Order: sequence, then C-alpha cells, then structure tokens
Amino acid sequence: MIRFSEAAALSFSIRRKVWYFAWPAIVSNISVPLLGLVDSAVLGHLPSPEYLGGVAIAATLFSMVFWAFGFLRMGTTGLVAQAKGRGDRDACRKWLLQSVACAAAIGVLLILFSSPIFSVVLPYFDASAVVARQADIYFSARIFSAPAVLINYALIGWLIGIQKPKGPLFILVLGNVVNIVLDLWFVLGLGWATQGAALATVIADYMALAGGLYIVNRTLQETGGQFSWAMLLDAVGFRRLVLLNRHLFVRTLCLLFVQSFFTAQGARLGDDILAANALLLNLMVLISNGLDGFAHAAEALTGEAIGRKDRKLFAQVIRVTGWCSLICGGLFCLILGVGGHALLGLLTDIPEVVDQASVYLPWLVVMPLIAVWCFWLDGVFIGAVRTDMMQHTMLAATVLVFLPLWFAFKGLGNQGLWLAYTLFMGARGVGLIWVFRRFSARDRWFAHRQELV
Repeated sequence: MIRFSEAAALSFSIRRKVWYFAWPAIVSNISVPLLGLVDSAVLGHLPSPEYLGGVAIAATLFSMVFWAFGFLRMGTTGLVAQAKGRGDRDACRKWLLQSVACAAAIGVLLILFSSPIFSVVLPYFDASAVVARQADIYFSARIFSAPAVLINYALIGWLIGIQKPKGPLFILVLGNVVNIVLDLWFVLGLGWATQGAALATVIADYMALAGGLYIVNRTLQETGGQFSWAMLLDAVGFRRLVLLNRHLFVRTLCLLFVQSFFTAQGARLGDDILAANALLLNLMVLISNGLDGFAHAAEALTGEAIGRKDRKLFAQVIRVTGWCSLICGGLFCLILGVGGHALLGLLTDIPEVVDQASVYLPWLVVMPLIAVWCFWLDGVFIGAVRTDMMQHTMLAATVLVFLPLWFAFKGLGNQGLWLAYTLFMGARGVGLIWVFRRFSARDRWFAHRQELV
C-alpha cells in the first residue's frame, strides 16, 4: 500500500511537471511558425502568387541555414538538464556561456558569407525568374537577423534545461507579436511587399533576443553563482560541446535536406504547387512545434533523471510524456480533419492555391499520429545526450526510405512526394523506438560517459 501510494504520488508529480513544461512550450512553439504563417497570409493576399512562392523558397533557405545549427538549442538543453540533475551550477553557467559564444560567432559568419550561400543553394530549387527575384529580396534582408536567431537558440535551450519553460514562451511570443504588427504595417500599410515581410522579421528577432537576455539574467540572479573567464576559455569544454553536438548537426542537415528537397520538387511542378505546399508545410511546422511541447518536457526531465541517476523518475517521465504526446497527436488529427480547409482559406484568397492545397490536405491530417513518435523520442534522446542514435536513425530514414520512395513514386507527382515524406516521418519513429527498446533492455541510459563530466 505504501509502495502504491509512493508510486501514485510520483506519477502525479511527474504529470504536474510535464504540464508545467508542456503548456508554455506548446504555446511558444506554435507561435514560432506564425512568423511564416503571417508572412504567407499577408503575401498570399497580394495579387500574384510569386510573392508567396518567393518567401517559401527563402524561408526554406533559412531553415537550412539556421536549423543546421539547431544543436545550439537541443544540445544545450541536454547538457544543462543533466548538470542541473547533478546540482552543478558552474556547469550550467559554462554551457550557457559557451553556447552563446558559438552562436554569436556563427551568426556573424553567416552574414559575411550570405551572398555565396544564396548563390549556391538557389539553383537547387529551379524556381521561375520572378519567384527567384522575390526570394533574393527576402533573403538579402533577413540574413541580418542571424546572430539574434542563433543566440536565442542557445538561450531557449538553456532555459528549457534549467526548467524555466515560461522563458521561451515570453521570448517567442514577444518576437511574434512584433513581427505580426510590423508585417501588417510594412506589407499592407506601406506596400513594401517581400522587403517589408523580411524587415519585420529581422526587427522581431532582435526584439526577441533582448527579451531573452532579460529573462536569462533574471534566472541567473535567482540561481546564484558567477561567470568566469575560465568558463569561456575552457578549450576542453568547447571541444566536448562540439563533439557531443556533431551528431545533431548531421541529423539536422538530413532533416533540412528532406524539407528543402520537398520544396524544390514542388517548385518543379509549378508555382501553384509550390505555393500550395508552402501553406501545407507551414501547417506541418505548426503541428510539429505543438508536439515538441511534450518533447521539451521529456528533454528536461529525462536529463534531470539521468543526472540524478534516478531510474524510477526516468521510467515515470517516459510513461507520462509518451501518453501525453500521443493524445496531443490525436487532437491535431481531429482539428485538421474538421477545420483544415478553413485554415487554408484564412491563409490565402487565391482560389487555385487553395484548391491545390486541399487536394493534398489528407496527408497532413494523418501526419500527427505518424510523426508523434519521432518528436517525443527526440526529446528523450536529447535529454539523455544520446545524439549519436538520433543521427543514425535520421540517416537511415533519409537514405533508405525517403529518397528510394520518392524515386519509386515520382511518377505520381506531388502525391508521390507527400507519400515519401509521410513514410520518412514514420521511419524516423520506428528507428527511434527500436533503439529505445535496446537501450532499455540493456540498461544503457545510465551508463557513465566521461565526456559529459
């Protein structure tokens, strides 16, 4: 009876913690694609689809460029969560300092090399001249937000790891509110079209950075401790940060390759297909960021449990976050099934684009229950800092599933493209489930890893 009561109390405590993480994470994550959705909605109401297509290509380019360095968020979370579990405040500060320094340096380099990056990648999309021109306008302006975006990755990752989930909510909502207001003003009010959409996003990114620095500073004052030059100049620490996150870098490149390949193949099928896929992919980002809310809870709580070497806590975190993720995926399926067409109508009033997007909407309706497994388990593996397994399963899904299926079914056009993408998401989940079961059977989650100390 006592054991049952203790288990029930632990389960209730974990549920409270999961929802404490999940609700601000879901709200803040859903607000992220509002940057793309607002741009799409505003530009979608201009008289030509070339604006929407141009922003779709440029946004894909930024996904490739920025999220290639997504380890600044994900890797920081896992390291900080485990340091918090060990009660190591100095390590928490060191990972923050080193991640921010890396982010700032990478952001400056991206600005310096923006022209060759755009020139090399743009031909891959095979877009029409008018669409390519709009993409160039958007990219050339928005690239100046690179330092702000990447530093915010590090700040958000640190806040999640330190178990302050309301911080990312504040940061992202602030940036998105500024972006929405400026988007409407610059594009519809001043008539700046694509240039206005890009400028609004740049200003919003730096406003979000200011908010992030404020929240992190307040959190540091609460936790105590001090920074030191030794933390910043710790070459061994930097080496460990890079080595531990190299797997995330490769994993993210694979994911962005699939997404950019998807957009590029859509562009070859015509501007209307490109614009339709852009709307659907924006909704897909909305879904994935919603599912990531419980993944963020899994990251922080799994990392804490492993840092504390608490197997009971680890088991409860897995159980609760898994069920919550599955329920969330089912709700997304229901929402898209009932109101998906209405959502498309809100994003654009160009009839041919809405008609095209409606044809492929069923793929999006089933996507949440197929993709939920890889999003949830990504959180578990990030918290465990087993990014090597994330890399391996992503490579297998890309090379052995997505590309072969696309070549096999490319005669089906855009339907074949969506089929390959859907099965790719399913393969990611299956691969992670297989690895998870092997790790659990062999009790490898708590194995000592010297490189994390």
